[in-house]
Amino acid sequence: MATRGLKPLRHPRAWLALWWLAVLLVFAACLVPAQDLPSFPRGADKIEHFLAFFLLAASAVQLYRGRAVLWCVALGLVCLGIAIELAQYAFTATRSMDPNDVLADTLGVAAGFAIGLTPLRDLLLRIEARLFAR
Repeated sequence: MATRGLKPLRHPRAWLALWWLAVLLVFAACLVPAQDLPSFPRGADKIEHFLAFFLLAASAVQLYRGRAVLWCVALGLVCLGIAIELAQYAFTATRSMDPNDVLADTLGVAAGFAIGLTPLRDLLLRIEARLFAR
């Protein structure tokens, strides 16, 4: 079943599709040519990496349940950060591989998954319950 490992959401496939769309958008945004991006102060891209991966991880906490599944998702997101840097090195002329981006990604993943230790871990379940209450 495609929804195994997910929380008991009313529309798990829709939420999962949105999450995967967000993953793809982060990947694509990281490969956009540098000249097409707005200019920010030096080092601001690390904040962008942290926030993007924080949001992906915090969203995953809303979707997935079970320690093993969450660890796999966390590892997958860290691997995504590494893959992005390798893709920037291999496939772009205007972006460069930066280990500090991977560090920012990893810290974002850790911070996002820390949401799982708080009552916010079930925020999407509560929102869905209110939206679809009869």
